[in-house]
Amino acid sequence: MTDMLHRRVAKSIAVTALVALAATGCAREAAAPGTTKDGGVVHVVCGATEDWCAATTKKFTETSGLKADFVRLSSGEALARIKAGKGNAEFDVWYGGPADGFSAANEGGFLEPYVSPNAAKIPAKYKDANGAWTGVYVGALGFCSNTKLLQEKGMEVPKSWADLLNPKLAKDIGIAHPSTSGTAYTALWTQVQLAGGSEDKALDYMRKLHPNVLQYTKSGAAPAQMTARGEVAVGVIFSHDCIATKEAGFPGLEVSFPSEGTGYETGGVALIQGAKNPVSGKKFVDWALTKEAQEVGPTAKAYQFPTNPDAKVSDKVVDLAGITMVDYDAVAAGKAKIALTKRFDAEVAQAPKS
Repeated sequence: MTDMLHRRVAKSIAVTALVALAATGCAREAAAPGTTKDGGVVHVVCGATEDWCAATTKKFTETSGLKADFVRLSSGEALARIKAGKGNAEFDVWYGGPADGFSAANEGGFLEPYVSPNAAKIPAKYKDANGAWTGVYVGALGFCSNTKLLQEKGMEVPKSWADLLNPKLAKDIGIAHPSTSGTAYTALWTQVQLAGGSEDKALDYMRKLHPNVLQYTKSGAAPAQMTARGEVAVGVIFSHDCIATKEAGFPGLEVSFPSEGTGYETGGVALIQGAKNPVSGKKFVDWALTKEAQEVGPTAKAYQFPTNPDAKVSDKVVDLAGITMVDYDAVAAGKAKIALTKRFDAEVAQAPKS
């Protein structure tokens, strides 16, 4: 009896150990990178226009069968929300908005590097070498002018950054604030590049421009509407936003580019660190780099240049080869962003309140 009891106890212990080992193995498998099962949904923080964000997430759902939703935020707001969600990520993917914002997020450890197999199609200058972000479109910064208002002032459409300092444009320029807008930060970093890398000289230009600025908006695209409504004569925005506004029923708008050189944005896509739906998030990133995904923009009146060389280019997209561009390093711009925008806030203008 004693031997039989011992055998039963030993067998019971062995079975318990096996069950525990199996449970541990399952737990490890569930937590292992790349094996995590998610909810089959993608939560996107989107820096493109509202219409483009909606069209993109809708097309992704139709193509993949996965659910996708979005919150539209300007670049600075998106970065702030991503930072606030560290450890409990609110979003899975960041889509749209200048890559210097993505670079700043990567510097802070808020992005999860992912080299999509589709990234091979994207030129090296439009992506992070380590997969922190990959470019999906390119857009050039320019001036959006209300020609009627300029004619009333006896002025021509501005063709240089120096033209914007004309006293006749006092309180007649619309531009966003670089702390909240990727568009405006592109304008600020462009001045750094034009000044040979001097942030002091760049801020000096912005201080000279300040008396001509009616207000600093939160969104980079907002000055296009201000110009269209006649609130200002000139808006400093990405040229595609002016073209879309003109197409929406404001034929008196005209796009021009500064002769000294202008900056450009590489709109990115990235997986967010700690994403709750990383498998689906990676599928979204993969899809965003395809020809089909990059042809969605023009259907939503978004006329940026696609980074995938196979994507069809709308005839309304600005020919980048026809304008003077500065050597815009998104990684360097991203590293400098926090300190430089703080200086702008302290030395030029306070950021708009929420």
